[in-house]
Amino acid sequence: MRLIILSICILITLSIAAQDANLVILHTNDIHSKLTGYAPEIEYSPLKINNDKTLGGFARIASIIKAEKQKFGNNILVVDAGDFLMGSFFHMLEPVNGLQLQLMGQAGYDVVSIGNHEFDNGPGDLATIINKSKEKSQIPQLCLSNIEFDDKDPADDELERLFNDSVIVPYTIIERAGLRIGVFALLGYDATEVALYTDPVKILDPIKTAKKTSKYLKKDKGVDFVVCLSHSGVSPGKSRNWEGEDVKLAKKAKYIDVIISGHTHSVLSEVVWENDIPIVQTGAYGQFVGRLELEIKAGKISFAQYKLIQVNDQILGNRDIHEQIDQQKQLLNDAFLNDLNIKYDEPVVETDFDLVCNEHEPNNSNLGPLLADAIHYYVNKNSDEGTDIALIATGLIRDNMKKGDTGLQTASDLFRIVSLGLGDDPIPGYPLAKVYLTPVEIKRVVEILLAISPSNTAAYCYYSGMEVEIDMSKGFMKKVQKIIINDKELNLSKKNNELYSLSASIYMLESIGVIKKMTFGIIKVEPKDKNGNIYKDFGSTWIDFDTSKHGTQEGKEWLALLEFAKSFKDTDGNGIPNIPEYYKTPRLVFKFINN
Repeated sequence: MRLIILSICILITLSIAAQDANLVILHTNDIHSKLTGYAPEIEYSPLKINNDKTLGGFARIASIIKAEKQKFGNNILVVDAGDFLMGSFFHMLEPVNGLQLQLMGQAGYDVVSIGNHEFDNGPGDLATIINKSKEKSQIPQLCLSNIEFDDKDPADDELERLFNDSVIVPYTIIERAGLRIGVFALLGYDATEVALYTDPVKILDPIKTAKKTSKYLKKDKGVDFVVCLSHSGVSPGKSRNWEGEDVKLAKKAKYIDVIISGHTHSVLSEVVWENDIPIVQTGAYGQFVGRLELEIKAGKISFAQYKLIQVNDQILGNRDIHEQIDQQKQLLNDAFLNDLNIKYDEPVVETDFDLVCNEHEPNNSNLGPLLADAIHYYVNKNSDEGTDIALIATGLIRDNMKKGDTGLQTASDLFRIVSLGLGDDPIPGYPLAKVYLTPVEIKRVVEILLAISPSNTAAYCYYSGMEVEIDMSKGFMKKVQKIIINDKELNLSKKNNELYSLSASIYMLESIGVIKKMTFGIIKVEPKDKNGNIYKDFGSTWIDFDTSKHGTQEGKEWLALLEFAKSFKDTDGNGIPNIPEYYKTPRLVFKFINN
């Protein structure tokens, strides 16, 4: 009996001791295949220090992780909160050799969450990338909790097999710093909404999943500490410093101890506390690695210290990882870029000023108008019938064009700016498409985007080929007063059935196409062909850029930007075109009247 009592006492003592620890969580989010530093990328030199101004680069991130692990030993947990793919030329080769997850495994990541952009080419493509990755080396534990598969549709079977084989898990338990740590991962509401190609996979309610999973980890699995990798995000608020889905999550899921946030690309220089739960996020593109140091007593955080480690040229990069990335550049040249008459590191344009697009201040962008003009130029130059209007949404602009020291921009720099999606050909990027709308439908599209953009700045659009006058004092759907196309003011009567063409990426046009459904039929917008026939299939809207060839020869936003940039004059005589001064000053999308 004494032995039994003694054993129980020892177990209780060990259990209490296990809850007192110093834990360090090293984290990233939204790397988006930015394996090299930016920008401009041509200046990135990770094997030398203090000689460039670029930020990011996976060779540098690997060095940071190694140094932190040497410092904190077994007390450190290394995680990523999703969207590790999609955003540079490198993701073109992911289905071929799956390099990025291999590099993350080599760098020392423990758990990596799956974000919405991992689904950009569908669940089958994601499964292919993961399978290629694990063929060659050990990869981090992948995690996603609020996912459900379709038993009847085979399109998600390979991804489901990866779950059955525990390559991807709904949660994992890891021992660090004497703690049993439960880690799970979520796709948030907005991330799910913008993930258009998850079918037939179903994404379940994130807050319900979080409450259920965190409670299960604490109560049934007996973990000491719960970390949530939440690809949901926080955003600047009006009434408080930060708000958003992860703040709401912290309020409702009481068994979570830490939220590692992602998706919104928000740089949190300090911890956001909600319901005694710390929320942290590093921005995007590997510009920072976050380090959250925690003192934990009796299973609760008694002290927290946070730092963003800037991934800059003071950090000497990991040579082996850098060399693997350089080899990938050559493979990209051989597999794709040579056929497009470009090289990965070859300068194609230069700029004397930065071109930027800040989603939270879209009116101040000089990059957005340049991109809209590029699409307008490209479609009119290369397609049979051209277009009246071109547009691009802020949410599709993924990077800025930075002058750096030299101003030289490579094709890889331009691609990163508009890098999302894939069509039916091997060249990355959403296909450019075209629909025809009546003047009143064009007005409705502009009105809806005006109404949405204050709360969802990703929906803010830049137009080319169209001038719009608006009166913000007017009510809902009554703000647009005048639309001018080709120097002609449109008759906005409902009886006017004239058709005008509108070109954008297929992602953008599909979003416009659901306006009628989104407004429960109240606001009618029906994309049509040039003869006025309503499109039933958005695949039919893709622009064929060479009708002499079989099939549809696709155009992409980044190819439009590349060709537009090459059309500029070489003003300094070095053989490289220059971005015109015209684009230095932001150009307002609308002319405001009566304000």
